[in-house]
Formats: sequence, C-alpha cells, structure tokens
Amino acid sequence: MPEKKLNDLFYDMLKDIYFAERQILKSLPKLAKAAHSEELRNAFLKHRDETEGQVERLQQIFEMLGKRAQGKTCEAINGILEEGQEIIEEYKGSEALDAGLLAGGQAVEHYEMARYGTLKNWATQLGMADAANLLDETLQEEKKTDALLTQLAQSEVNRKAA
Repeated sequence: MPEKKLNDLFYDMLKDIYFAERQILKSLPKLAKAAHSEELRNAFLKHRDETEGQVERLQQIFEMLGKRAQGKTCEAINGILEEGQEIIEEYKGSEALDAGLLAGGQAVEHYEMARYGTLKNWATQLGMADAANLLDETLQEEKKTDALLTQLAQSEVNRKAA
C-alpha cells in the first residue's frame, strides 16, 4: 500500500466537510422552524444561505483538484446534529429550547471552524493558494456566525431560558 501524504489527508478531510455541510444545509431549516426567538430563527436562515455558498466553494476546490465533489460520511457532524434533534424533541414548548438550539448551533460552528482552519493551513502548505483563499472565506463566515450566536445567547436566549 503506498504511503499516504498530506494531499491525501487534505482530500479526505475535504470530503468529510463536504458531507458535513450538506447535512447542515438540511438541518438549518428544521432548527429555524423550532426556534422561538425571531433573531435566532433569522440567524439560522441566514446561515443556511451562507452554507449554500460554502458548498459551492467546496465544489470549486474539488474542481481545482480535478476530482468529482463527493462526501465521506462524517460521524462527528451526524452526532452533533442528532443531539440537536434530541433537544428539539425533549424541550419542545420550553423556554430552554432556544438555548439548547443555540448551543447545538455553536457546536456545529466550532466543528466547522476547526475543519476549515486545518484545511486552509494544509492548502497553504500544499501550494494551493486559491483553495486556501476559498477556505479562509468560509472560515471567516463561520467565525461571524459563531460570534452572532454568542451575542444572541448573552443578550437574549439564555436569559429567557433561565
């Protein structure tokens, strides 16, 4: 078996985050529908629109690699999204629901920030400046979404849940 290199790892993680983004894209409307807070609902819907662009950027990177865009099952994101669904079911009708949705949303954002930061660094190391720029664009969006969710938690959602 040939020795695996950084470019192989980059490609594997690219497939992982592509799968994750597509799953997130499916879950964001459900989170928005479940949210009581109009601001939280709007944040989820805004991020859905951003996520569509993030999927397109990933597809561009696959094209740069001369590969077909394809996902690889990501058990980590499946677990995080499953926890979000459990929160929706267990806290339906509760003031604490939005706090749980927000916490789940931030878990997703932190996972994405870790992945995009790593992929950006690897793309840079591998001399893929265009891919690194696309990954950085997504990384910055994820950071802004995380900051927005933190602000919503501190200003409104957690206080209502208490």
